[in-house]
Amino acid sequence: MSSGDDFLEPGMRVAHPAHPEWGVGQVQSNIGGRVTVNFPEAGKVVIETSRVTLLPVFDP
Repeated sequence: MSSGDDFLEPGMRVAHPAHPEWGVGQVQSNIGGRVTVNFPEAGKVVIETSRVTLLPVFDP
């Protein structure tokens, strides 16, 4: 079964909807529905995409 965050790839920038204070993070890996993101204010965080939908951030 695929999750809605299968498109997240290393290098992409994302925000956590419940923790805007973490800032915009960079995806490090996306393996089996677990995305590791390096946030400037929280460090590396592993997020289960079945529980949290990360918000992609695109530069204008």
